[in-house]
Amino acid sequence: MENISKDKFRKIGIDSSSGEAMARPRVGYWQDAWRRLRSNKVAMLAIIILFTIGIMTVIGPYINGYKYEEIDSTKMNMKPNGEHWFGTDELGRDVFSRVWQAGRTSMIIGIFGAIISTVVGSIYGAVAAYFGGRVDNIMMRIVEILTSIPYLIVVILISIIAESRDIWTLLLTLTLTGWCGMARLVRGQMLQIKQQEYIMAAEALGVKPWKIITKHLIPNSLGIVIVAITFDIPGYIFAESFLSYIGLGPQPPATSWGALASAAQQNFIFYPHQLFFPALMIALTMLSFTLLGDGLRDALDPKLRQ
Repeated sequence: MENISKDKFRKIGIDSSSGEAMARPRVGYWQDAWRRLRSNKVAMLAIIILFTIGIMTVIGPYINGYKYEEIDSTKMNMKPNGEHWFGTDELGRDVFSRVWQAGRTSMIIGIFGAIISTVVGSIYGAVAAYFGGRVDNIMMRIVEILTSIPYLIVVILISIIAESRDIWTLLLTLTLTGWCGMARLVRGQMLQIKQQEYIMAAEALGVKPWKIITKHLIPNSLGIVIVAITFDIPGYIFAESFLSYIGLGPQPPATSWGALASAAQQNFIFYPHQLFFPALMIALTMLSFTLLGDGLRDALDPKLRQ
């Protein structure tokens, strides 16, 4: 073995003051989660698609100059062309404008439905988990009763009682029992957090239960809740699309992706483009939210933090 010259080495010594120096800048939990999410190309692509769809639902109905409810009997069932980019329907209405107007309804129901369910379910599950015992048993039995009721029956009953099928009635019927799944998820997470030392310390210091729930329990389960929201939104969009498809959704002149698909399926053999575009928007939105949820689940998992 060839001898190595000592000139190639240099003594650096030991600096006693460098023991407290940080090897790298401190990175917070949310900063690290965002860094890992950005490295997930699939999740970032899903964000771009959702951002594009969201922008188009706002400005899309006004881009080509045709109103979504405008009827033109001279342009019925036209194929996509330079004037009508997505073609026209059986009444001569512009499909491009109608698709993005319908997207507003579907996205509003999906996003607001998930938010309402998250707020109600988080509070309900946190209260049940914190107090435990008989309170927990009673509250969870109520959840089980509500989840056993098919939401289709709830939609029909609410529509009959309210004598309305607008977007807000549909949102009410979907969230009436939709928060139960979130309540179960949050309760399970809270039961684990409840055993932590800082919760016991807060109780020993006499902190009120409501403050413990809102200041400690709910914020520390926020990561799981955020991931659950991204999976709830496509669930609400699909539920709205299904209800609109069978005629229980928003009524004309209001529309949604499900209502467009329902109207187009009658002429699918002759004019497939009328069904293709709303079905594509439903598929893209649901797939993007699902992929984003997967990315968030990996990014917010503290076990994967480096």
